[in-house]
Amino acid sequence: LERMFLFQNSVDTAKPLLRKAIQISQQTPYWHCRLLFQLAQLHTLEKDLVSACDLLGVGAEYARVVGSEYTRALFLLSKGMLLLMERKLQEVHPLLTLCGQIVENWQGNPIQKESLRVFFLVLQVTHYLDAGQVKSVKPCLKQLQQCIQTISTLHDDEILPSNPADLFHWLPKEHMCVLVYLVTVMHSMQAGYLEKAQKYTDKALMQLEKLKMLDCSPILSSFQVILLEHIIMCRLVTGHKATALQEISQVCQLCQQSPRLFSNHAAQLHTLLGLYCISVNCMDNAEAQFTTALRLTTHQELWAFIVTNLASVYIREGNRHQELYSLLERINPDHNFPVSSHCLRAAAFYIRGLFSFFQGRYNEAKRFLRETLKMSNAEDLNRLTACSLVLLGHIFYVLGNHRESNNMVVPAMQLASKIPDMSVQLWSSALLR
Repeated sequence: LERMFLFQNSVDTAKPLLRKAIQISQQTPYWHCRLLFQLAQLHTLEKDLVSACDLLGVGAEYARVVGSEYTRALFLLSKGMLLLMERKLQEVHPLLTLCGQIVENWQGNPIQKESLRVFFLVLQVTHYLDAGQVKSVKPCLKQLQQCIQTISTLHDDEILPSNPADLFHWLPKEHMCVLVYLVTVMHSMQAGYLEKAQKYTDKALMQLEKLKMLDCSPILSSFQVILLEHIIMCRLVTGHKATALQEISQVCQLCQQSPRLFSNHAAQLHTLLGLYCISVNCMDNAEAQFTTALRLTTHQELWAFIVTNLASVYIREGNRHQELYSLLERINPDHNFPVSSHCLRAAAFYIRGLFSFFQGRYNEAKRFLRETLKMSNAEDLNRLTACSLVLLGHIFYVLGNHRESNNMVVPAMQLASKIPDMSVQLWSSALLR
């Protein structure tokens, strides 16, 4: 009945129904847990994450009382996921530590145990990637990849758990496999291993096509959209602009099939169009796309990413000083930077350096770029390293210090060839010539 009301968009009718069902189901553990998950999901769809977290906490305590450590872990991991979405990092760390202990100590069905471990590791990996810590995440990512290999060798046991509260499963094995490919692509993209990102995207998309023939689960379309968003950025860096545009069109078609997918990804779509416009040197159009994206997003990291790119557009246009100053003030990496991402903060230093370079304030530019280099080297952010080296090389070239310029440009060229980053390669080769 609740699902029928939800299908008709009558959320306010659906919620009291579920609350009543939760009250009368306390003696039937499976249904009680299932209804708690269902109501938490409803609150999450409405973006009321506080109420959803409270319900998941109630579920975890109930599962503990009825002796289901497995389902307790599922409730706690789900709560951890919502806390990460809310950026409540002080609460996330102790919760994930507790989850890690429960998962390791639980002795039960091997597939269920490994799927809990995948859920736990996916949260850890995405937490690191959100924080822009590409190097620090490597051990977790490696564990996750080993974990999914273990799962693919296990056979689904037909033996049902004796505790009815244990009758839950996080995701089908095939979906988990696509998810691990997806977080690997996210890592490769941030680190600047674009050929690796391409390889894993191809594998994931191939698997998704097969799954979608048999399974119309909406999560598969979400996976597909996120994979395409990442590969589009790779195409723009490697100079395959026409392919990027075709794939942006593909994302639009996917989003048009689902209003929820469209509202969740509209800002990203405008951001990708803005990046495409920069790559083909249409700065007015890039500005229009980025300002639309800013209006549509409440996600802090995406907001900072868009503002950083919009600032680069204003710098290139050269006559937008007032707007540029107000933007740079909002992403000042020296104080009150709006997000905790190491990667975005390093990028903000780079944008400052680029602006100082265009204004002829070379010593100031060098200070900002050295800060970017320090941060990007610490976390293996290869693209930022290449961009900073080539810009430093350009500064030394302008100052007439050709030997120092060469010392910067040669490694920039080597790194850009490895990525491969087309624009940095062109910039480096022009300087070398």
